[in-house]
Amino acid sequence: MNVGPYHTNTVAGLQLAMDLLRRKRNTNKQIFMITDGKPSCVRLPDGRYYKNSNGLDNYIVNKCYAMASQARKLHIPITTFMIAEDPYLMEFVEEFTAANKGKAFYTGLKGLGEMIFSDYETNRRKRIK
Repeated sequence: MNVGPYHTNTVAGLQLAMDLLRRKRNTNKQIFMITDGKPSCVRLPDGRYYKNSNGLDNYIVNKCYAMASQARKLHIPITTFMIAEDPYLMEFVEEFTAANKGKAFYTGLKGLGEMIFSDYETNRRKRIK
Protein backbone atom coordinates (compact mmCIF):
# COMPACT_ATOMS: atom_id res chain seq x y z
CA MET A 1 0.00 0.00 0.00
CA ASN A 2 1.51 3.32 -1.06
CA VAL A 3 -0.31 6.56 -0.39
CA GLY A 4 2.52 8.99 -1.05
CA PRO A 5 5.16 10.80 0.95
CA TYR A 6 2.80 13.40 2.39
CA HIS A 7 0.04 11.20 3.78
CA THR A 8 -0.28 8.97 6.84
CA ASN A 9 -2.82 6.16 7.02
CA THR A 10 -2.94 5.81 10.81
CA VAL A 11 -6.06 3.63 10.67
CA ALA A 12 -4.32 1.01 8.48
CA GLY A 13 -1.33 0.90 10.83
CA LEU A 14 -3.56 0.39 13.85
CA GLN A 15 -5.61 -2.28 12.07
CA LEU A 16 -2.45 -4.20 11.17
CA ALA A 17 -1.08 -3.96 14.71
CA MET A 18 -4.36 -5.14 16.25
CA ASP A 19 -4.63 -8.03 13.77
CA LEU A 20 -1.12 -9.18 14.67
CA LEU A 21 -1.73 -8.85 18.42
CA ARG A 22 -5.08 -10.66 18.31
CA ARG A 23 -3.28 -13.77 17.03
CA LYS A 24 -0.76 -13.76 19.90
CA ARG A 25 -1.42 -15.41 23.23
CA ASN A 26 1.01 -13.09 25.00
CA THR A 27 -0.57 -11.17 27.87
CA ASN A 28 1.54 -8.03 27.33
CA LYS A 29 -0.16 -6.69 24.23
CA GLN A 30 0.36 -3.04 23.46
CA ILE A 31 0.90 -0.71 20.55
CA PHE A 32 3.58 1.97 20.36
CA MET A 33 2.64 4.64 17.84
CA ILE A 34 5.16 7.26 16.75
CA THR A 35 3.48 10.13 14.95
CA ASP A 36 3.54 13.78 14.02
CA GLY A 37 -0.12 13.82 15.10
CA LYS A 38 -1.56 14.27 11.63
CA PRO A 39 -3.45 11.35 10.09
CA SER A 40 -4.21 12.32 6.51
CA CYS A 41 -5.39 9.22 4.65
CA VAL A 42 -7.87 6.38 5.03
CA ARG A 43 -8.95 3.55 2.77
CA LEU A 44 -12.59 3.70 1.71
CA PRO A 45 -14.85 0.60 1.55
CA ASP A 46 -14.54 0.57 -2.27
CA GLY A 47 -10.73 0.27 -2.02
CA ARG A 48 -9.88 3.84 -3.01
CA TYR A 49 -7.91 6.11 -0.70
CA TYR A 50 -9.36 9.29 0.72
CA LYS A 51 -6.51 11.76 1.34
CA ASN A 52 -6.54 15.21 2.87
CA SER A 53 -3.31 16.77 4.08
CA ASN A 54 -4.87 20.16 4.84
CA GLY A 55 -5.35 20.24 8.59
CA LEU A 56 -7.19 17.51 10.45
CA ASP A 57 -10.02 16.02 8.43
CA ASN A 58 -13.01 15.06 10.62
CA TYR A 59 -13.74 11.89 8.61
CA ILE A 60 -10.18 10.60 9.01
CA VAL A 61 -9.86 11.71 12.64
CA ASN A 62 -13.12 10.00 13.61
CA LYS A 63 -11.90 6.75 12.02
CA CYS A 64 -8.76 7.04 14.18
CA TYR A 65 -10.82 7.58 17.33
CA ALA A 66 -12.91 4.52 16.44
CA MET A 67 -9.73 2.42 16.11
CA ALA A 68 -8.49 3.70 19.48
CA SER A 69 -11.80 2.68 21.08
CA GLN A 70 -11.69 -0.72 19.41
CA ALA A 71 -8.17 -1.32 20.75
CA ARG A 72 -9.38 -0.35 24.24
CA LYS A 73 -12.19 -2.93 24.00
CA LEU A 74 -9.60 -5.56 23.04
CA HIS A 75 -7.50 -4.53 26.08
CA ILE A 76 -4.68 -3.26 23.87
CA PRO A 77 -3.28 0.00 25.23
CA ILE A 78 -1.76 2.44 22.75
CA THR A 79 1.20 4.52 23.83
CA THR A 80 1.66 7.44 21.49
CA PHE A 81 4.93 9.29 21.03
CA MET A 82 4.30 12.59 19.28
CA ILE A 83 7.29 14.06 17.49
CA ALA A 84 5.91 17.57 16.95
CA GLU A 85 4.88 20.54 19.04
CA ASP A 86 1.85 21.88 17.18
CA PRO A 87 -0.94 22.56 19.76
CA TYR A 88 -3.62 21.82 17.13
CA LEU A 89 -2.17 18.38 16.45
CA MET A 90 -1.47 17.77 20.14
CA GLU A 91 -5.21 18.16 20.75
CA PHE A 92 -5.87 15.27 18.35
CA VAL A 93 -3.30 13.09 20.16
CA GLU A 94 -4.89 13.93 23.52
CA GLU A 95 -8.37 12.95 22.31
CA PHE A 96 -7.00 9.82 20.64
CA THR A 97 -5.29 8.87 23.91
CA ALA A 98 -8.49 9.48 25.88
CA ALA A 99 -10.46 7.24 23.49
CA ASN A 100 -7.99 4.42 24.12
CA LYS A 101 -7.29 5.26 27.77
CA GLY A 102 -3.63 4.94 26.77
CA LYS A 103 -0.65 7.21 27.28
CA ALA A 104 0.89 10.01 25.24
CA PHE A 105 4.39 11.42 25.35
CA TYR A 106 5.35 14.60 23.56
CA THR A 107 8.99 14.38 22.62
CA GLY A 108 11.68 14.85 20.01
CA LEU A 109 13.71 12.12 18.38
CA LYS A 110 16.54 12.41 20.93
CA GLY A 111 16.03 9.87 23.71
CA LEU A 112 12.93 8.34 22.07
CA GLY A 113 14.29 4.78 22.23
CA GLU A 114 14.90 5.00 25.98
CA MET A 115 11.42 6.42 26.50
CA ILE A 116 9.78 3.58 24.58
CA PHE A 117 11.78 0.92 26.42
CA SER A 118 11.00 2.49 29.78
CA ASP A 119 7.25 2.52 29.06
CA TYR A 120 7.37 -1.09 27.84
CA GLU A 121 9.20 -2.23 30.96
CA THR A 122 6.79 -0.33 33.25
CA ASN A 123 3.78 -1.95 31.59
CA ARG A 124 5.42 -5.36 31.70
CA ARG A 125 6.24 -5.11 35.40
CA LYS A 126 2.73 -3.93 36.19
CA ARG A 127 1.17 -7.02 34.60
CA ILE A 128 3.55 -9.47 36.29
CA LYS A 129 2.51 -8.47 39.82
